[in-house]
Parts: sequence; C-alpha cells; structure tokens
Amino acid sequence: MTGTAVIAGVGPGLGASIARKFVAEGCRVGLFARSADFLEELAADLGDDALAVPTDITDPDAVEAGFRAVRDAFGPVDILVNHASGGSWKGIRDISPAEFERAWRVSARGGLLCSQRAVDDMLAEGGGTIVFTGATSAVRGRGGAVGFSAAKFAVRGLAESMARELGPEGIHVAHVVIDGQIEPPRVRNSQPDRDEEESLDPDAIADSYWHLVTQDRSAWTLELDVRPHVEEF
Repeated sequence: MTGTAVIAGVGPGLGASIARKFVAEGCRVGLFARSADFLEELAADLGDDALAVPTDITDPDAVEAGFRAVRDAFGPVDILVNHASGGSWKGIRDISPAEFERAWRVSARGGLLCSQRAVDDMLAEGGGTIVFTGATSAVRGRGGAVGFSAAKFAVRGLAESMARELGPEGIHVAHVVIDGQIEPPRVRNSQPDRDEEESLDPDAIADSYWHLVTQDRSAWTLELDVRPHVEEF
C-alpha cells in the first residue's frame, strides 16, 4: 500500500517506530516535531520517502505550513497519526493554570489542528485514516498528573466524536490506549537481559498502528488497547 502520512509528534521511541513501519510498507511520511536535529537525523536514516518538517503543532500557521510542505513533496495526505503528548506531572495543588493549558494545547488542540488540515485531503481523495495515541490516563485518571489525564481524556473524546462524524465519509478514526510503559530504545540496547514482558515494544505497537490503517471498512476499530503480557491487569 502506498500513501502519504503525517506523524505529528515524532520522538525516538514509538514515533520513530511508526515512521519506520510506514516507510517500510511503502508510505511517504512527513515527520512533525519541534526537535529539528532529531527529525533530520531520522529522515536521513529513512531515505527519500521521509521528510523532516520541524513544526510546533500548537501553532495553526505552523501546522498549515507543515502540511503544505508535505503535500508539495509527496501529494495529498491520507494518513495522520496524532502522536504528540503534553503533560505536567503534578497534582491539583501544584499545577499552574499555564501548565494545565500547555498539556491540553499539545495533546488536544494540536490533534485538532492537524486533523483539520488532513481531513480536506482525505475527503477529496475518498477516504483516509486518523489515529490518535492515547494512554491509560485517557480512560482512568492518574493520581498526581491532572494535566496529562485531562488532556488525554480530551483526546479520547475528540477521536470518538470525529469517528462518528467522519466514518460515513470514508475516514477511519481510531484511538489507541497505550496501557503500559513503552520501552525506550536505550533500554533495549543497554539491558539485553531485561524482562521483555514488563514493557511495550514500540516496534510491535507500530505494527498495530499499521493494522488500523489497512483494516477493511466493514470491520473498523474505534479503540484499540495494547499492553505488555502480564498475569494481572
């Protein structure tokens, strides 16, 4: 399958794994993040089918410019992964209003801005896929993290509302609950004897994201939760 994807919020963990998976499956991928150096390094590693687009996804003008750059390079966008997260790991007595708002701006507002820019392309091309990265905190609040939890709840609501609105138009919207700790690349390299069942492999999660992209319309998934194999959860 060929297509043009934007991954909004690419870091060295799951975001990079999603990019590698999508390129390996024949997609051309626009990489959005604020870290220009990392994006350039990853794009160089992925080759001609990846484009580094340093972007602040909380800025409407920057998002519009980013999508324009991807369209100019690869054509209309038919896959979007809203992967960026923002959170202040503080409780109700310690978090400032600015920190709370920042978490919402990155996770929810950023997802909205990117989705708005992608939807027109998808409607014009007859369909597409939008995947939101969620967390355990999207379904049950996490103590001491009111900003992160509130933002992730907002993302889940955004995804569900969009799925109802856009599904009849041929756009698959899905929300992925990451129910566990994602294994950082440095851990895999530095701790070969680790217990693999205690954390999530980002490459394996990326396989699940690709499955959502390729699902038949007769059996679309609205919400997918992934977790490491443990005896109790």
